[in-house]
Order: sequence, then C-alpha cells, then structure tokens
Amino acid sequence: MTVETLGVVLAGGLARRMGGGDKPLRLLAGRPLLAHVLERLGPQVQGLVLNANGDPARFATWGLPVVADSIPDYAGPLAGVLAALDWMAAERPGVAWLVSAAGDCPLLPLDLVARLHQARAAAGTPMACAASEGQTHPPVGLWPVALRDDLRAALLAGERRIDRWTGRHGCASADWPAQPHDPFFNANAPEDLALAEEILARGGAAPHIPAATNPGKNAR
Repeated sequence: MTVETLGVVLAGGLARRMGGGDKPLRLLAGRPLLAHVLERLGPQVQGLVLNANGDPARFATWGLPVVADSIPDYAGPLAGVLAALDWMAAERPGVAWLVSAAGDCPLLPLDLVARLHQARAAAGTPMACAASEGQTHPPVGLWPVALRDDLRAALLAGERRIDRWTGRHGCASADWPAQPHDPFFNANAPEDLALAEEILARGGAAPHIPAATNPGKNAR
C-alpha cells in the first residue's frame, strides 16, 4: 500500500565549494543536476516542490512550485523542510508526509520513499532518514506535517542540526549499500560532477522521463 507523500528537492544552499550560484543547475551528462534528482524522486511521490531562495523564474523549466525559506539567513536544510511543510499545509492539506532530498544527489535510490516509510513504521518513530553502509544522510528524510510547528519553534530558537532535532522525537534509519556506488553521493565540487558522470556512464542513470510525464505535471 502506497502512503501518499509529497517530495521536496532542497535547492537553497549557497554552493560555496562549487564556486557559488545554483548548484542544481550545473550540468551533469549534458543536463542539470536537478533533472537527474527529479527523475529519480518524481515517480515515487504524489507531487513535488522545490525549495530555493531568490528569483523562482530560474527553475521555470520544470513547472514546479518554488518555496523560499521563511527563516532568514540561510538556516540550512531544516528551513527548506519547514518551507515545504508549510506549503503542503496550505496547498495539499490532506497529505501527511513529506520526503526531502538534496538537489545535488543525482543517484537517489528508486525505492527511497517506500523504504523510508517501512523503516519509520517498523521502528514506531515519526521520522526516518536515509543511510548508506551506516553513514546517515539527514537531509534525505521523511517528515510528518504534524511536527511543522515544533520544527518552526526549534528553528526560531536557533536549532540548525537536523539530527539533534529529529533525535528529540525519534528517527529511524533506512540503510542502502554503497556499492557499486553510493546512492546518496552528492556533487559538492566540480570534480564531483566528473565522478558522477563516470558513475552514470557505468549504468547508474535512471530511465529518462519524457516531457509529457515530467514530475512537475503532478505537483499540484
């Protein structure tokens, strides 16, 4: 049974190691990093939004809602999660779950959402995050809308650590193997893009989704 879940791609970082600018718009194998992320996450959820600050028009290609942080001064991934939860509460009030992924993770597993839900249910916790060979990846996680007010209060009080906040409520972990490649590999620097291209060339790519079934069509 599929649990209705929306997805947010966190694209609001400062990309300092990439030289600034919009890291998800950097090209990987001839297409933006973001396109790879959406192709992998889109079929697993019932709608997608982007979290990004600044002019949303730069993401118009994908036809997705773009939500900015409501917490000032680039408060990190938790602020992006909160922005998406607030959007859901207003626009999709019947959906209780959000899954987040970073905009620089082009190799996401195609069973990400299902396994995060399985881990959460098995552990009896309200949240779950991804891991590969025991290394957790807190920005890739499953979040309940029910905790958005608590998250807002924590951020306004200065909390920025994902694992510290999730630890207060309980967070399960779903673990994937890191071979032949880590599914949560993230492209932080230009040399990482070259490595990701090598991985894709060896067969790590998701099937291409034609424009007619672009994940953005299901966002609303």
